Amino acid sequence: MKPPIRRLTKAQIEWLADHQCKHGHSYLSHYSCLSREAPAESPFKERVGYLDIESTGLKGNWDYMLCWCIKEAGGEILGRHLTQREITGYKFDKNLTKELIDTVNKFDRIITYYGIRFDIPFIKTRAEKWGLDFPAYRDLWQTDVYFIAKANLLLHSTRLMHVCDLLGIPSKEHKLIPDIWMKAKSGHVESLDWIFTHCQEDVTSLEQAHERLKKYTLPMKRSI
Repeated sequence: MKPPIRRLTKAQIEWLADHQCKHGHSYLSHYSCLSREAPAESPFKERVGYLDIESTGLKGNWDYMLCWCIKEAGGEILGRHLTQREITGYKFDKNLTKELIDTVNKFDRIITYYGIRFDIPFIKTRAEKWGLDFPAYRDLWQTDVYFIAKANLLLHSTRLMHVCDLLGIPSKEHKLIPDIWMKAKSGHVESLDWIFTHCQEDVTSLEQAHERLKKYTLPMKRSI
């Protein structure tokens, strides 16, 4: 595995070149050893973010994002929802998508729930629609808690809400309501606020679910 040179500082590259893994090679040439060995003196620590988006529908060429949230592990929630002017002025999610990509680039690993199949492809589609530069292959790592839950729990449904119910984690106080979604698509501010709160609840409960379930798997170097 090659180091993400484009995302590293000069000091980080020099540290990789000057320090060796247990095989006697520099971490610059044996970069995959860095995460396995996790040397105490390493200046590298994954910045992890829990990502969720809400959209007007399920297809990125027909629909657009209403909001996004990234919760830094153990920290604050970043993100926003569309403004009424962006919707009624037909700018839709162009600026929203750019802001999301700029924020994603500050992280080393993004954790989602069913994001491999929906959130990430949807964002990539919107990025291509607006001519924006989404992170390239192996620029950023991804973990999907849906597949951890599906492989290790036997539930009637593997939706995040039901996983959280099993684990005793509060979730989705602001549930999906069709009328709110339809109003939000027309730029109704209170509905947009509701959906953004729903999104914030999702990333908060996702982090807690991941903390409970991560013991069942090893961190994987799966590209976003």
